[in-house]
Amino acid sequence: MEPATRKLIDRSFSGIGFVSIGLMALSLIVVLAPIFMRGCGAIVFRETVEHRKLMLDRLGRGNPVQINLELELARDARRPVYEMIFNFEDQLDELNFSERRKYSGPLRELKDHVRSLLGPFPDDPRPVLIREQYGQTRWDRAQKKLHDVLFVECYDYSDESGLGKKVLVPRAEDFRGTALERLFPYIENHIKEMLRPRWKCYWRFLTDESFDAHFFGGIWPELLGTFYLTLGAILFAVPLGVISAIYLIEYAGDRFFINLLRTCINTLAGVPSIVFGLFGLAFFINTIHISESKSVLVGSLTLAILVLPTVIRASEEAIRAVPPTYKEAALGLGASRWRTILTVILPVALPGILTGIVISMGRAAGETAPIIFTAAVSMGKPLALLETLSQPTPALPWNIYNLATEHEAVDEIRHVQYGMVLILIILVLFLNLTAVIMRARISKKMKG
Repeated sequence: MEPATRKLIDRSFSGIGFVSIGLMALSLIVVLAPIFMRGCGAIVFRETVEHRKLMLDRLGRGNPVQINLELELARDARRPVYEMIFNFEDQLDELNFSERRKYSGPLRELKDHVRSLLGPFPDDPRPVLIREQYGQTRWDRAQKKLHDVLFVECYDYSDESGLGKKVLVPRAEDFRGTALERLFPYIENHIKEMLRPRWKCYWRFLTDESFDAHFFGGIWPELLGTFYLTLGAILFAVPLGVISAIYLIEYAGDRFFINLLRTCINTLAGVPSIVFGLFGLAFFINTIHISESKSVLVGSLTLAILVLPTVIRASEEAIRAVPPTYKEAALGLGASRWRTILTVILPVALPGILTGIVISMGRAAGETAPIIFTAAVSMGKPLALLETLSQPTPALPWNIYNLATEHEAVDEIRHVQYGMVLILIILVLFLNLTAVIMRARISKKMKG
């Protein structure tokens, strides 16, 4: 091959490599940037006075004097809203039946939206659900609820295509010519006085328990449950994986059965994770009865089987990469095979083994399917260590899926969903970064 042709091919491959790296980086930015921005919204956001009231009532946090002063100012700003509505209701009683019927439906709908924005009316009985006892606790959600107060969504089918087009009609049109017409500009102009928003860094989102189905509070049970499941999986998988790799490399030889076993291990690494979840349910719970139902212990065993092939393969490659001269030198000095493995081969192979272990931890932390049937629940309290033997737990992967697909008010808690995703991504990135740092330090230490 001509030198010019070879140089052209080398440059072409280098260019393709740089383009691929750039596209990969761009893809990561496109995917991760919205998650990081919206996930941070679970911790840093503009809270309203309703959130400060909630924190004081439920968790005893905040300055009671200052919060009560703010609540009094907010009540003063809201008082005209309630007075206009109550006065209109009194006037409604004096109208004939047809006029009352004309306004009763829109008025009922308006009151529901005002309750959602500002909380219960002064004469309302105390609601049972916590979310109905307060107005909007976040300013971004308050603005959406304000939009619902001011506008009605309708569909215009006048287009020849026959497809409905969504249009926004001012809700004030339903009360045109009545005393309630001036309510809408008042709410729009005084919403900040009624909710008094300010910036909040809610770092206890990581350490608080959730309440009222994740409408309020934090994700501590889910974070702790993910830690229990990941740690348990590694405690079971690492000894089995490393010992299996040692046997396959140093003792098993190159027999038909051993080659078949390696093929099975490789095949097991490609089995869909939902199969492991069904296996854990059928074997650990229904067959050998490790626990009566879901538990952290069963979930950890299932995840251990899931990551076991990865640990075995990573350990095999790390042990195989140890120079043969190390082993020969140790055996030549009279060391036994097992002592050579413990004192020479494993220390040299440790960086590669640790890399496989930490990568397996990242996978175990992010798996959803295996824990659906074996360990995860939607809601729960943080577990003590001994309770993990018999009790299920919330976990970040399962709760992300559950909140995003099955929660009764998905749009109301988007910040919690993105917050959980952000924490899970940070956890996995931290584990992978730990693997890189540990590998570099151990390699540097071994080189002297």
